[in-house]
Order: sequence, then C-alpha cells, then structure tokens
Amino acid sequence: MEANAAASRRGEKGAGHAILSGTCASLVGVGLGRFAYSPLIPPLITEQWFTPSQAAYLAAANLVGYLVGAFCARWMTRLAPAAWVLRAMMVLATAAFFACADPWSFLWFFLWRFAAGVSGGALMVLAAPTILPHVPESRRGLASGAVFTGVGLGIAASGTLVPLLLRWGLVATWCGLGALALLLTVVAWRGWPDQPAEQTVAAATVRQPPAGSRRMLKALYVEYALNAVGLVPHMIFLVDFVARSLGRGLAVGAFCWILFGAGALVGPVLAGYIGDRIGFRLALRLGFVIQAASVALLVLTASPAALIWSSIVIGAFVPGVVPLVLARTQELADRDAQKAAWSTATTAFALGQAAAAYGFSFLFAETGSYTPLFALAATALAVALILDFLVAGRAGPVAVRAPSTVGRQ
Repeated sequence: MEANAAASRRGEKGAGHAILSGTCASLVGVGLGRFAYSPLIPPLITEQWFTPSQAAYLAAANLVGYLVGAFCARWMTRLAPAAWVLRAMMVLATAAFFACADPWSFLWFFLWRFAAGVSGGALMVLAAPTILPHVPESRRGLASGAVFTGVGLGIAASGTLVPLLLRWGLVATWCGLGALALLLTVVAWRGWPDQPAEQTVAAATVRQPPAGSRRMLKALYVEYALNAVGLVPHMIFLVDFVARSLGRGLAVGAFCWILFGAGALVGPVLAGYIGDRIGFRLALRLGFVIQAASVALLVLTASPAALIWSSIVIGAFVPGVVPLVLARTQELADRDAQKAAWSTATTAFALGQAAAAYGFSFLFAETGSYTPLFALAATALAVALILDFLVAGRAGPVAVRAPSTVGRQ
C-alpha cells in the first residue's frame, strides 16, 4: 500500500516535470523563438541593421522554418528518441538567439531565423504527444492547456523584457533572450519522458470515434490554413504597425504586444471550455466570426479601444484555435487516421503562415502600408467561415463524438 502510494507520488512528480518541460518548449520554440522578434522589428530598422522589407522577410523566414520543422518532426523521431529530439530543438532555438546578436549579414540572420522556426515547428508537434500519455487521464486537459500556455507566456515575456533589454542595445537584447532560453532548456532537460514519439502519439488517441466525413476533413485543412493567413499580420507586424506606422512609439507597441500575450495565456483554456459547452463545430465558426471582425476593425479605425480589443482577441486565438481544430479532426477522422489528420492540419496551418508571411511582406514592401494586410487577413477568415458552411451543407449531418481529453487543450 505504502509502496503504491510512493510510486503514485513519483509518477505525479514525473508528470509535473514533464508538463513543465512542455511549457518551456512552447515558450522557447514559439513564445520567444517566433514572437520575441516582433517587438524587435522597429529597433532593427531604426538602428539600421536591416531595411523594413528585409526585417519583414526575416520574420517570414521563421514561419517557413516552422513549416519545415512541423513537416519533418516525425522523421526526426525515426533517427533519435523523441526526448532527445526535443532537447536538440531547444538547444537549436537557444543558439539562434545568440547567433542573431551579430548582424553578420542578411543571409546569416535569415538562416538563423529559419533554424529557430524549424525548432519551433518540431517542438510544437512533438511536445504534447510525448507528454500526455504520462499524465493521469483526469489531468490531460489541464496538461495540454499548460503546454500551449507557454506560447502566451513567451509573448508576454517578450513584450516586457525586450523594451527593458533594448536599453543596453540590440546585442544585449539578443543575448538576454538567449540566456533566458538557455535557462528554460536546462529546466526542461530531464523532464522529457523516455518514450518514442510514435508510441506516445498512439497512446494519446485511445478512443474510437465514429466514421467522419472526408470532404469536411479536407475542408478543415483549408480552413485552418486560411485561419493562419488571418493571424499573420498581428503575429508579425502588430508592434511595428503601432510603433512606426501609427507613430505611437515602441512603448505603446510593446503594450499592445503584452495585451496580445495576455490573450494568448487564456485563449486555449477558454476555447476548450466553450467548445465543451456548445460543440467544437459551432465554437470554430464563432471563432472565425470573432477573428474576422477583430482584424477588420483595424482597417476601419486605429483608436486605442480598437487596438486593445484586437490585440487581446487575436492574441487569444493564436493558440486558442489549436484545440478547436484538434477536436474537429478527432470528430471527423477515425481513430487510425487521427494522427495523420492532425499532422496534415498542422502542416496546412504552417503552410498558410509561411505563404501569408512572404505574400504580406512583399505587399508591405510595395505599398508601405499595413491596411491592405489587415483587409486581406479579415477576408481569409471570412472565406474560411463560408467554406465551412458550404461543405457542411453538401456533406449533410455527420455523427460526432464527445472529444477526448486530448482535444481539450
């Protein structure tokens, strides 16, 4: 009896460390690795490290790397255990921060921003499936939410730390972010469960859903990619839009970025809660409406109220849309196809991000205005909503199941 209790306590402690490792991974790989760059765009331009168009293309390089990392993550686990792949990707993300402290050349920066994206994509694909099977079933929803909360923590941290570090210059800022990433890597190092990713992913999807609609599943991939397009202007250009385009300074831009991060902190939990209450199909449609309206708002007005609302709401949906789409793939795909469906959906999202990042960067370089970017982003979200209604109407009613705890992230 005492032995069982002791084993249970050790298991809970191990699961807690694993959850912490997952949070650190999403914080380093995406929260800092991607989003810390956004508040750095204005000083990179004003300090003449790069031109505005070059800074935008460097942001896009990270999203292309994210696509590559997400696509190659499962291949990486065939070469080494998932735990070691996760450690290696956190080390790569950390190294990228220190490498960017030297503006050697545009190509040098491009390659390291791309490498940071690769690490972020792989970490986001592998972290949660590696952890969840080692967490008690009653805590898997909370554990998933904690992992994705790392994205919001990174956004909020970048919004508060970057302005402080910039007092000592850009070199000190990059090194400071690298030091934080190194600390988080050390904290996470021994928390990863030593189990292959293929086993953990399979273990995380143990319930058998009814047969889904192939047409609706394919449409979901397109909708997820369009949702990514709709998020890109905020993810990349929000700080520069406020600081330089609106002329309100880096402090106001950083404040909007903190609000963006605050939204990201509550987004996953709130989205999962609403999906549980009203159904994930309706929750996703409602999400498209809210996102489209919040992005389009900045086309019409740049009032303080509009900036606050749009920053918080879109920040919430950056990680918040993930559990909604994950649950929909579980509703629409058979158990044996769920892993492949989620992998395809993640790749579609990454592809939408990368394509929009380069397309919007080109459009900004040509026009010098952010207004067309927000207009196109809102249009993409509206198209995603329309597509969901059209395909659902043709497919007819589809039986769905109550999502498992894996979907409540």
